[in-house]
Amino acid sequence: MNEDVFNLDLRKFLKRFGVTAQREIERAVQEALERGTLTGTETLSVRATLTVPGILDEMRIDGEIGLAQPASHGREP
Repeated sequence: MNEDVFNLDLRKFLKRFGVTAQREIERAVQEALERGTLTGTETLSVRATLTVPGILDEMRIDGEIGLAQPASHGREP
């Protein structure tokens, strides 16, 4: 295995995931605010799930995103 290639590709994937996830969460929150489903003062529970078929069955990361105040981040490992 070439560690440099692996690390570079892994970082590229994680960056793409992070940028895409942020964009989608921001869009969904904006739409919910416009519909009145959210008021803008909530703290949202979030979960990211990652799988690598044949290697990693499922890894979950749970957390919180505050809309008006920073989340407590009490759910971090």
